[in-house]
Amino acid sequence: MNVVVIGAQWGDEGKGKIVDYLAKESQCIVRFSGGANAGHTIVSDGVQYALHLVPSGVLYPNNVVYLGAGMVIDPEALFTEIAMLQERGIDCTGRVFISDRAHIVLPRYRELDKKRDAARKRPIGTTGRGIGTTYAMKSERDGIRLADLTWKEKMNDLEEADRAFLAPFMDRLLAMKVNLTAELWKARGKKVIFEGAQGALLDLDLGTYPYVSSGFSSSAGAAIGGCIGPRSIDKILGVFKAYSTRVGNGPMPTEFSMDSQSELYHFVRETGREYGVTTGRPRRCGYLDLVALRYACRSNSIDDLVLTHLDVYDTLDDIEACVAYSINGVETEDFPASIEDLNNVKPVLKHFKGWKACLKECRSYDKLPKEAREYIDFIEKYTETRVGIISVGYDRNDTFIRNDVWSK
Repeated sequence: MNVVVIGAQWGDEGKGKIVDYLAKESQCIVRFSGGANAGHTIVSDGVQYALHLVPSGVLYPNNVVYLGAGMVIDPEALFTEIAMLQERGIDCTGRVFISDRAHIVLPRYRELDKKRDAARKRPIGTTGRGIGTTYAMKSERDGIRLADLTWKEKMNDLEEADRAFLAPFMDRLLAMKVNLTAELWKARGKKVIFEGAQGALLDLDLGTYPYVSSGFSSSAGAAIGGCIGPRSIDKILGVFKAYSTRVGNGPMPTEFSMDSQSELYHFVRETGREYGVTTGRPRRCGYLDLVALRYACRSNSIDDLVLTHLDVYDTLDDIEACVAYSINGVETEDFPASIEDLNNVKPVLKHFKGWKACLKECRSYDKLPKEAREYIDFIEKYTETRVGIISVGYDRNDTFIRNDVWSK
């Protein structure tokens, strides 16, 4: 059974934790997009792991993990990450493989990333990891894939500095190379998780273009980047926070005002630890945007939503969520493509009573306070999508399932 896990907002929703939680029952994890710009945090028994390239299910020895064809891979970052895992007792030997169609990030791409963004009239806010440049080179058909490392003519076309960078990694990279389509065909019948990066609203086509990632972070990207056909996907999970966050530039219709809501802004940021795993940058915070979330559900065929960070609201008397946009005096519940419209949104908010209780010990929906259940029920009705998993804390075990993930 193939289950896709994507972010249903602007990234940083807790995908890594959810993939890790589900991985105890799976046999394969495929990361299908992104590069070292992603940051997936897992906390197990109080120990925190920050992963950027290696799929989150690697902490379970029963899983073989694959870096998919849709990924762009910095060899230096990859082997630093694997070394970190090995040092912390996570044996990666014979368990981490790379699609031969994945593209390689070269050091000069990082500087090109920064220069390109600095030269833009409206900077995107790139992480400067060379991701965008690598995807651009891929689209221009000038990139280099893992499969190309044994193509002598292609290697000779590279700059001398590129070849010098790749030389110490060549043997290890080639030892991890696989034909991912063939591997997953052999794995049919097993439980396989396809792990996305960033979020649906950062997808190159479906997101808030041009303030998006360069890769595919939508559920459709799992088929392309995971080297399977779309009809092989059995279930799609969309992870979202009880509120909204965003890193970098671009529209965020429900962002808290630093002038009139600075206390709420800082409360959510500090309580939710809203700082980038990769860059350390503080995240922008705002009300849960149900207009955007429903758009993500519809454009990605999300079967079940996964609600995280619900416990961040434990101490608040009242909470609010956005149920419509007012744009130049016209109200809509549809998520627009126009950046100008998104920048002019005045969110229409619905008020909810806070639950004023600690959710961390809750291990079922029925154990949640009535007010928390009412908040979840409204989200389900508005998005017309059930909330199948709920997370009430950072640790792996602070999670419970309402709908079985591994049944069709």
